[in-house]
Amino acid sequence: AVVSTQSTGKAQRDELFQARKQELEHLSKPLQISCFATSIWDETLYNAWSTIMSLLIPNSLILKRNLKKFADHIDADEVLLFEKATFLVVAHHMRKQHSDPNRFEKISNIIKQFKLSCNKMQSNFTSIEIRNSSFAAYIELFTSNMYIMVVTSDPAVCSDAVKMNINTAKQFFKECV
Repeated sequence: AVVSTQSTGKAQRDELFQARKQELEHLSKPLQISCFATSIWDETLYNAWSTIMSLLIPNSLILKRNLKKFADHIDADEVLLFEKATFLVVAHHMRKQHSDPNRFEKISNIIKQFKLSCNKMQSNFTSIEIRNSSFAAYIELFTSNMYIMVVTSDPAVCSDAVKMNINTAKQFFKECV
């Protein structure tokens, strides 16, 4: 029988993680803690930091509920809020499922590289529209510390209408955050 060293290694890491997690949970009683199995080699570190960032938002449940209302109102496939400096996902709402579970990290890396390019050219990044035959994505500075991304796959949706809806929602969401 051939045993994959990769799956054996993952099983050992998972086992070690669970043991350390149980030990930390025991030592931290009566406090409840969250543990994340992360690696610098994959998306797990980004996901852990995004989860922590979301937990630090005081009104996160209200924010998520309002993102859902906003997405429904403008018929967006997805709406995301990113923290301004790190581009970690703070909150999101999906109306359509996506096949790439790592897309948030990929989007974050692409936008951070784009922001760096803008900075080298001594210009500020405030918004971008990305469009192809399948979707349109709008990323715009939303509050003093967040960017919003709106994704729509309906080709009939006008760019100006999406931008107007984003601008209209800014004041409402400032009060939520």
